[in-house]
Amino acid sequence: MADADDVRRLASALPHVVEIDSEGFDFRVADKGFVWSYPERRPGQRRVIRTDIAVLFVGDEAEKQALLLGEPDVFFTTPGYDGLPLVMLRLAEVDVERLRELVTDAWRMRAPEVLAKDLD
Repeated sequence: MADADDVRRLASALPHVVEIDSEGFDFRVADKGFVWSYPERRPGQRRVIRTDIAVLFVGDEAEKQALLLGEPDVFFTTPGYDGLPLVMLRLAEVDVERLRELVTDAWRMRAPEVLAKDLD
């Protein structure tokens, strides 16, 4: 079972990553977000930052749909993310190694090629 501390540790270990000051976690590479806490919004209520759920950049709609359909207990989305290459990840449903793969893949998709070379 993974948690917000695991997200912080894994994301911070990647090259050229900056953590943005927030109520939860928010990581970027080259000013592009690749993993952050889910800002849950419910009608008529104040936004709640959920550190038990990570928003991950996935690259494209095909990858998004594959994750959502293949593992609905792990990944989900909301109407606010329609048309965006983002999924929400229930951290408690993955182990740390799986989280490492997901965070690293998100980083690779957002990092410019010149920076991505530093990971390899």
